[in-house]
Amino acid sequence: MNETVAAELALPPAPGEEQYPSLALANSAVALPGGQFIDLLGTPTAVNQWLVDRGLAPTDAGMREMCAAQLRSLREQVRTLLASRVAALPAIPAAVTAINDAMTRVPTAPLLQWDEKNGPYRTTPHPTTEIVDHALATLAADAADLLTCAEAERLTACGSPPCNRYLLRHGRRHWCSTRCGDRARAARAYARRNQTKTDDRAP
Repeated sequence: MNETVAAELALPPAPGEEQYPSLALANSAVALPGGQFIDLLGTPTAVNQWLVDRGLAPTDAGMREMCAAQLRSLREQVRTLLASRVAALPAIPAAVTAINDAMTRVPTAPLLQWDEKNGPYRTTPHPTTEIVDHALATLAADAADLLTCAEAERLTACGSPPCNRYLLRHGRRHWCSTRCGDRARAARAYARRNQTKTDDRAP
């Protein structure tokens, strides 16, 4: 792991992430300077740890790639909805459907099954599947809360390209971290210096 990637992994949570785990989910795919990219949900092991850190799975949940893919898919739908909310645009219906499906996926009772040989019986899902479904439902419900609460007015995208994280804005701050703020200020200073040089050369 190079120093840039290691430093980015050490970034503090964006404002709002600790209150809304769905915001942390949206920010688990991080764009870095120089065209690099980190996916904090890139492997089943990483997904397991991410869920453990947020109290959504036990350490021995035994995540499989199929489960990891489900969480990454939900992340993209949440990011789509956050982007729509920030831009004050209509939501993509498929993203809304995905959130609602995740929220209603967890059964409240053992489900009825019907086997041709043995007839009807009740059963619960496979334990790992059940854990993932519960995590997806919890994160989807949290995303719905975030998008509809009064604090949603403070939702914004980090104003320091190429960063792609979202945050809850405090005052005029539009950066997810001090690092991004420093980068944005440096970029503005550089642009001002170049503009001054251009103006000096103008006839």
